[in-house]
Parts: sequence; C-alpha cells; structure tokens
Amino acid sequence: MPIARVNGVELYYEETGQGFPLVWSHEFAGDYRSWEAQVRYFSRRYRVITYNDRGYPPSSVPTDPAAYANDLLVEDLAALLRHLGIARAHVGGLSMGGNIALNFGIAHPAMAASLIICACGSGTVGRETFLKDSERTARLFLEQGAGAAADHFASLASRRGFAEKDPRGWAEFLAHLREHSPQGSAFTMRGVQMKRKTIFELETELARLEVPSLIVVGDQDEPCLEPGLFMKRRIPHAGLLVLPMSGHTTNIEEPGAFNLHVGEFLAAVENGRWGTWKA
Repeated sequence: MPIARVNGVELYYEETGQGFPLVWSHEFAGDYRSWEAQVRYFSRRYRVITYNDRGYPPSSVPTDPAAYANDLLVEDLAALLRHLGIARAHVGGLSMGGNIALNFGIAHPAMAASLIICACGSGTVGRETFLKDSERTARLFLEQGAGAAADHFASLASRRGFAEKDPRGWAEFLAHLREHSPQGSAFTMRGVQMKRKTIFELETELARLEVPSLIVVGDQDEPCLEPGLFMKRRIPHAGLLVLPMSGHTTNIEEPGAFNLHVGEFLAAVENGRWGTWKA
C-alpha cells in the first residue's frame, strides 16, 4: 500500500501513468476513488496522482480535532508532492478539494503549473445556514455513523440531479461515503469546512494569483455559482466553465464533458495559449 508519511500523518495515494504530473484532491463526501474517471482518461498522457486526505482511511485519522484545518490539508498536498519528487504539477480538486487546490496555488504558486478549481465556495453565501447544516452533519456522523450521513447527502438539492441521471454511479458514490470514518469526517467538517476562509475573504489573494486557472461549476450547484463567478472576475487568468443541468460533483456526474474541457484547458496551458496567460 503506497503511503507517504508527511506532517505527522500517513497519506494513502495512488499514481497511474507517465508524463507531466496531474494531481486531484477529493471533496468532503468523496475520496481518491471519486477521480476514477479522470485517472483512466488522463493517465494516458499524464502521471496522475490521487490521494486521501487525513481523516479518510486508509490515510491517518487523527484523534485530535486540532489536527484538522484547511491550511494543514494544503501543506499535506505540498508535502506529498515533495515526497513523490514532484517540483511542479497541474493541481485540481472538487469542493473541499477545489478549495485545497485554490489555496495551494496561493501558498505555493511555483509548484502549480495550473489550477482546476471545481465546485468551490460552499459556505461563501448563505453563511449562517451553511454553518448550522455543517454542524448538524458533523453530529450525524458522530452520533449515527457514515450510513446516516450518506442518507442525508442523498437529500441535498445539489446532489439530486446526479442520482436521477446516473443511479448506478450515485449508488457507488454513496457506498464509498458509507465507508468513511465518522470521526475523521466530523472533525474535517468542523475544522476544515466550517473554519476556512470564504471565497469573498480571499479577494486580495485571488487578485495576486497568476497561475492559469479553470473554474468549473454545475448550474444546479447554487452555493458555488456566485463564488465561481467571483473567482473568475478576480483571478487574472481564470476561465469559467458552467456545465448545464449539473450539480456538485461534475467530474463524476458528467465525466465526458468534464474530461473534454479539462483536457482542452491543459493543452492550452502547455502551449502557452490560455487566454490572457502566456508561458
């Protein structure tokens, strides 16, 4: 089992293919398996790395709540790349992982050849409701387990479209979620999701971010639409992709469209032809 010992924790990772590195960071309700459609597609041309954050077995699940913070997850990713001997990579992520990718680009711009920032910004608008719902989810994990939490996610409006258009894929997504650590998920929700800066609070940092970026959001993902547009307007070399009739998990809900557009973005960056950005 490939394990990287970084920052006092063990991170499980997988790498597939050869070429320039492309790393994917998973969402709160997902794990490294959420990127399977991207691994199979992009590993034909790239060295694709997926991994589980701390709190997600078989990575370490720290028992100290203080071991969970957005900045720690960003530094875990940087340390993982160093462990793998990677000085620079395309860095992508979805939701919580999209936030990690964004903040990785801010903290380590020299290590980011490009950023793919997907479904990023939950909790930026409707803040009070987000915090209440997040605490309710954390308690659900701790008191009733991951199965009950999976049932809760199945009721969310931003997830319902996935269930309707792809019942088989949706069932697999929920099955993976039911395997998550209740403690790790609860501590991640409280320490990472609820305490990270909102996208609006990152305005100054976004304006200084020179890394070429692709922002991806589904048009049914209401909490992320406004933050997505905000990032597109603030990040100097950012493009915005809105996938129609799509919810929060665009990479598994619409893998064909997602992979096509990300592939075009990476090709444009690698040829120095991404809009206003020049290599």
